Amino acid sequence: MRDLLRLPKAHLHVHLESTVRWTTLREIGEVNGVAFPEHLEAGHAFGGFADFFVQNDLVRACLQRPEDFRRVALEYCEDEAAQGTRYAEVSFTAAGHGERLGDLDMPLLAVLEGLAKGSADFGIECRLILDHSRRRSVERAWRTLELARRYDQVVAVGLAGDEAHPGDPFVKVFDAAKEAGLHVVHHAGEAEGAASIRQAITAGRTERLGHGIRVLDDPELVAEVRERRLPLEVCPSSNVALGFAPSLPEHPFERLREAGLVVTVNTDIPSMTGASLAGEYALVRDAFGYGDAVLAELARASVAASFAPAATKARLDAEIDDWLAHPQ
Repeated sequence: MRDLLRLPKAHLHVHLESTVRWTTLREIGEVNGVAFPEHLEAGHAFGGFADFFVQNDLVRACLQRPEDFRRVALEYCEDEAAQGTRYAEVSFTAAGHGERLGDLDMPLLAVLEGLAKGSADFGIECRLILDHSRRRSVERAWRTLELARRYDQVVAVGLAGDEAHPGDPFVKVFDAAKEAGLHVVHHAGEAEGAASIRQAITAGRTERLGHGIRVLDDPELVAEVRERRLPLEVCPSSNVALGFAPSLPEHPFERLREAGLVVTVNTDIPSMTGASLAGEYALVRDAFGYGDAVLAELARASVAASFAPAATKARLDAEIDDWLAHPQ
């Protein structure tokens, strides 16, 4: 059984706002005059969707200054590198923060600065996906695209949030994103089923499925997603914590693989679930009895599904080969 911290990994589905260390958040909150809830100070078991929104609101309230955004991006790189992540595409709700703070560019610029320093300091390659909540306006989605067009380190845009809100109002935004040379990645098939996924892969033009676990609801859709080789960004601990799977052993992870789908391992909201990327690999290994060859296969799938340059993909594939060849 090889060391999973040494397995070279790509991380494709993780929200920067949900990676912030609680110690950092408390320190930033104190400087910015934001009260830190006592139950988080003492350690807290994550309580599902209600807790998710409370904690997200706390993060937004604490992040106010450029140095706040730079710090969380830098620390994100440090924490990811410690998990064996070599390449990451981290999601960030840039326009939402920019509108909240009255400066559309500032949060994104500060995050990019933090990622650049973190990449240099910790040897990890990072790019950004700018996400947009389905609950928010089409006008904000256009502002998200406007930001994405300005900065080369932004590789993709996409929809996140409650799938009960349809994706159709945003179709023109993502058509324009494609025309601008950006990738498109939507959350779909987490809370909602086949209809959400079909919209994302047709009118929505998504290149991966954020979560996608509900694809199994429809055998015809399974066949279509398999034929397209459309990668699924599966986040097991998040799915369990938010109530979309009853437990890790009952998670559809292995059934997705058995169906011939491209499955990748991700964390989504690690500061809330407590599961790091290497931890997620360990959880699926233990839940489904995977050996090192399968874990390497999962790591390769993430590399292949990424928007990394070809040279980065080739290097990571070689590093995965080396991990398999030299057990320690």
